[in-house]
Amino acid sequence: MTSRHAVIVPGGEYGPQAPLLMFAGQAAERRGAAVRPVDWQRREDAVALSEAELEAWVIGQVSPHLPVGVAGSGLLFVGKSLGTHAAALAAERGHPAVWLTPLLQYRQVVEALERSRAPFLLVGGTEDRLWDGDVARRLTPHVLEVEGADHGMFVPGRLAASAAVLGQVATAVENFLDEVVWV
Repeated sequence: MTSRHAVIVPGGEYGPQAPLLMFAGQAAERRGAAVRPVDWQRREDAVALSEAELEAWVIGQVSPHLPVGVAGSGLLFVGKSLGTHAAALAAERGHPAVWLTPLLQYRQVVEALERSRAPFLLVGGTEDRLWDGDVARRLTPHVLEVEGADHGMFVPGRLAASAAVLGQVATAVENFLDEVVWV
């Protein structure tokens, strides 16, 4: 039985098998973690929810996937976009996290990150309207900000440039796990 676990929390339209989350999950798995992907139970009215309702819905979706009795760095949260509403749960329980394209324009997400005492990595792009590099750097020393990247971490130009960004993100996640979380 492994002492390391990773819960993979998707974005609204970005499932746990999509590249950013898949590579982050692989980084955890290659370091001995049991990976637990979350699949959303769809809601037709999700766009009409308030921030507080959205956070509660995400926490309700994620909580059943959390292993029982795992403390501190034994559980890693990896979330993208909508999934970053789980930051409240990670902060409450003291777990480290990797937040990909976090919703830094949402007060509840930022407040949850401010409450966190465990380390977390924030990854975003300068062309993502939901990203705020200044806020990210205020919240944590562990930040990867990609010039020109949008909410999907795509950059203009040829697709190889966006694939290279995926490599940068994977390397940042691996370094964070090796140097900060699972030293």
